[in-house]
Amino acid sequence: MTAPATGQAALRSATAVLSFDPAAFACARLAAELADEWVDLVQAGRLRETAGRSYLTAMKDFLTHVDATVSGSGSASLARSSPDLHHAVTEWIRILPSRHAPGSRTPGWHAGRVRALIARRAEHPDRPVAGHLYGWIAGALGVRRGGSTELDEFSRADKQKLVRAAQAARRATETRIRAGRALAATGTDPEAGGWTQPENVLWAIAHNVRSCNEIVSLLPDPSGMPPQQDSAMGRFLRDRRDVLRHLVGQLFLTNMDLHAYKILLMAATGRAPEEITGLTEDDIEFSPHGVTITFGKNRAHARMRQAFFSEPAEAGLLHPSGTRLDAAEIIRSLLELNRPLAERMGISPVPLFLRASLAGVSLSVGLSTRHKGQRFSDWLAINNVTVDGAADIRRLRKSTKVEKAITFCGRISDIADDHSAQTFRGHYAHGTTLRLIAGDVVTAAQRHWLDKALAGPTVLDEQATQSLTDPQAAAALGLSPADVEALRAGHLDMGVTDCTDPFASPFGRPGQLCPVAPLRCLECRNAFVLPSNLPQLLLFADHLDKLALRLSPQHFHALWGQSRANLIEVLKSRTSAEIARARRQIAEDAITLHLPLASTVEFDA
Repeated sequence: MTAPATGQAALRSATAVLSFDPAAFACARLAAELADEWVDLVQAGRLRETAGRSYLTAMKDFLTHVDATVSGSGSASLARSSPDLHHAVTEWIRILPSRHAPGSRTPGWHAGRVRALIARRAEHPDRPVAGHLYGWIAGALGVRRGGSTELDEFSRADKQKLVRAAQAARRATETRIRAGRALAATGTDPEAGGWTQPENVLWAIAHNVRSCNEIVSLLPDPSGMPPQQDSAMGRFLRDRRDVLRHLVGQLFLTNMDLHAYKILLMAATGRAPEEITGLTEDDIEFSPHGVTITFGKNRAHARMRQAFFSEPAEAGLLHPSGTRLDAAEIIRSLLELNRPLAERMGISPVPLFLRASLAGVSLSVGLSTRHKGQRFSDWLAINNVTVDGAADIRRLRKSTKVEKAITFCGRISDIADDHSAQTFRGHYAHGTTLRLIAGDVVTAAQRHWLDKALAGPTVLDEQATQSLTDPQAAAALGLSPADVEALRAGHLDMGVTDCTDPFASPFGRPGQLCPVAPLRCLECRNAFVLPSNLPQLLLFADHLDKLALRLSPQHFHALWGQSRANLIEVLKSRTSAEIARARRQIAEDAITLHLPLASTVEFDA
């Protein structure tokens, strides 16, 4: 390999864990060239552990293909045109999808990562790339990106079951660890007090006086003891290693314990699992009113701060109703439990999700990862929790998104407040969320047209008009005493109806005198129809009857259909005697319809 010495050291330290050795391949030179680029990415801090593993997996797959299919693979190199690696990489990409499930994203990921390494080498002035590989780097990848079946959210009932079970598991965990640490405080050096007493063994583990390799050989054989069950793991202690693992769990958090805290923090913050498990004490800022958390999302290369406020318990209330999810209180508890282990192992800052485990019989610590028998589905089984659908904790995040969709009535700008709208559409806008948004769109459209159809004047009879002297009755109609006086004095008469505010017309700009009065007054929510308006209403009805004869039915309905429908309903509310009196008043006083001259322009043609 041509990497510098520091790169070689980084590669050796990484590959010691990740099991990658360029010399294991016949195309060792090509393997070393790709590994050089991987080392540079590691040194630049561009790859985290999970991404580093995925890059090496893709490299191994491609190198295995080169060994199996390329003649003279021992001389294969990115800097040489023979053998032709362009043909090798395109053929590898062609057959990649056949080795994975239909629609899998893995072929696209593998091809993209190998191309990223080759493209990085092509940009380096001292690391040439020969042949036709430049065309592949600049062109299409050659394999579809694939897709995934999106998970739907937990139902509200399942989410409540998860939270209740997590709270119970958390209480049991904290009781167990506090009892174990208290018991360890009463112990003494097992060399003097004996290795058969649990408190002495706990004391030895807590004070790190002996390695776990030594302790396990000094423990009594559990076969001669009554059967004991590890409640955290749901299994019986079979040998000395099980006993030691059980005792370590009396002092420190285990993988199974962390599931409950992950559920509670996800439910309290609404954040994704990766954002929760990556938190350390440096990301936490406590305040008298709660906590501010800086979340990091590796895939989006984003960091976001969000404050969560604690709800003070009601004074004197020993058993508050409902479930309280206090992010600050949960985080304080995690830090308290993990700080002794972090200080013992020299880990700083203290991670929230830290666990102790036995690798063989040696004590090791690290962030919670997925281990056989310790997955989320195993936690559900141990805690007797059954859920509909897949046992995947990511569905808890989807539940939060559905709750936001309900709260914000489907407004994507508000729901996608911690990622882009495009991410929301791709990962969350499906299933229940999609149905909510679609239903809200339909309901909003229906509400719009219904409001438009029902928008019209407020009709008052003689008795209702007299009741306006009562301030409460006037206020129920949205009228102030000044409005009532103006209505009585005729100051708000717009011709066909009266108007509460001619300068706040829904047909004009704010502050502009209504531009459509009185032609559209019967379609306006600001209009009030008083008994004194009846003569003008009758004349307007006659006017509309004449218009109906002059215009085509379609044209008349488009212009005057709603006004005529509202007018008919208003006239139906008047008695025959009232209408007869209004007709006599028209004839005796020679009343004419008050319409603007411009209203006749449409008939001049």
